[in-house]
Amino acid sequence: MANHVNLTFHGAAKTVTGSCMEIESEGTRILVDCGLFQGSRTLETLNYGAFTFAPDTIDAVVLTHAHIDHCGLLPKLVAQGFEGPIFCTDQTSDLLQYMLADAGRIQEFEAQHRNRRRDRAGEATITPLYTEHDGLTAWRQTRPVPLEEWFEPATGFRARLWNAGHILGATSAEVDAGGVRLLCSGDLGPQYKAFHADPEGPSGLDFVICESTYGSRTRVRLSIDQRRDLLEEEINKAISRGGNLVIPAFALERTQELLLDIAYLADANRIPNVPVFVDSPLANRATSVFARHAGELEDLGGKDIFHHPSIHYVDDASASMRINSMSGVIIIAASGMCEAGRIRHHLAHNLHRRDSTILFVGFQAQGSLGRVILEGARQVKISGTDVNVRAHIRRLDSYSAHADQAELLDWIKERKPISGSLFLTHGEPGAISALTELASEDDPSLSIVTPNIGESYQLQCGTPAKLIGTARTDAAQLIGRDWQNDYADFAVSLKRQLAQIPDPVNRQKAVADMRKVLERYGM
Repeated sequence: MANHVNLTFHGAAKTVTGSCMEIESEGTRILVDCGLFQGSRTLETLNYGAFTFAPDTIDAVVLTHAHIDHCGLLPKLVAQGFEGPIFCTDQTSDLLQYMLADAGRIQEFEAQHRNRRRDRAGEATITPLYTEHDGLTAWRQTRPVPLEEWFEPATGFRARLWNAGHILGATSAEVDAGGVRLLCSGDLGPQYKAFHADPEGPSGLDFVICESTYGSRTRVRLSIDQRRDLLEEEINKAISRGGNLVIPAFALERTQELLLDIAYLADANRIPNVPVFVDSPLANRATSVFARHAGELEDLGGKDIFHHPSIHYVDDASASMRINSMSGVIIIAASGMCEAGRIRHHLAHNLHRRDSTILFVGFQAQGSLGRVILEGARQVKISGTDVNVRAHIRRLDSYSAHADQAELLDWIKERKPISGSLFLTHGEPGAISALTELASEDDPSLSIVTPNIGESYQLQCGTPAKLIGTARTDAAQLIGRDWQNDYADFAVSLKRQLAQIPDPVNRQKAVADMRKVLERYGM
């Protein structure tokens, strides 16, 4: 056994994004994932701060999958000195060529756009987190490895990848560090997941790190046919209203699942023959990877669903803008949480329309624009502009790429015996708490740890994890809604609330009182 094996959580602890774990043994360090933080502006500031470790001291990265909250800080890691290999599946490597380059382009565009905003006049120039070049450099450091075969990511480490059933190429990462066996779940897929077999993995481990995204939610188990029934109903109702159906969707996996079902429903004449616009250059490139690996996918039935006649792939920005003059069409656009990308301008043009429908089909993190809309906001701010919410807001949980509470518990049971500790991560506090309670009821003797961002643990075979490094001092403030979310809600409704004060003198007094409050807190 090694003298010591230390595990540090740099992200995805009490939150669902920013996945990054550091495993250190005898001075050698590897990361499992290096993801982007998404959600509130406060949480996103972590992307711009310095890493809490030196990138040039990391010997290798083992990457579970290509979602940005798991891989989106790899370009920054590489730009700041990491020169080692990034181990992942062949499918994940293929996806990263597009995912990381696109992430870099988004960073560059967002920086340029924010610098041009009039409400930022006179402020310091924003520089992009990283560039398209950085993204491609990181992709070139990937080293594809097959499933279930041992490889050596660094001196003193062995690892192998297991199918996680989440998205194309997604895995759980088993790591043997000096004789201590860990399994990092990555993101786990649900039962009846399109394209992929159910998650797999070893048992009899020392430590298991399990995601908890839906740790407090149990979904109705739906087959693919039942899921299509629900989508059929939503599409028919939306088109009957006369407006557009706008679907914010993650470019990777969720978009392709939707295309699978829409093509099936259209061929069966169960939905109107209306144009379907996939308005996401990244989704279009990701779809080409799916087509390349079609022979490895389930549920296609021998059909080339990605080239269906009703589906139109939009790359050009001017073509994207022309969609906004249309009605009665289906628009699938990224990003899935509405935090960036072309979905924002489609929301700006459709949220105020009473005949349009916004259909959410994926998880919305706390503080994200998608979560704010789902929670019933009457106005939202998009690129500095107030937008009224009058469209029909709908939600389908049946497209989740994550295992629910019962499926997570089943996966944990299949990993037993666990001789050391079970870590529950990658979930909001309520989800982690609920899953902890049930896992403890099932096995009262099991050591369960719910880490915070920044905490480090010493790991030894057959012994519960020992806390050796405390959390960030601001860990509690990073989670959930922040003052900027509250300010946005307050700002979009302020004028309306002031107008409801009948006496103009009292309106002026209310404004003056608010100024005094702000001045008092600024002292």
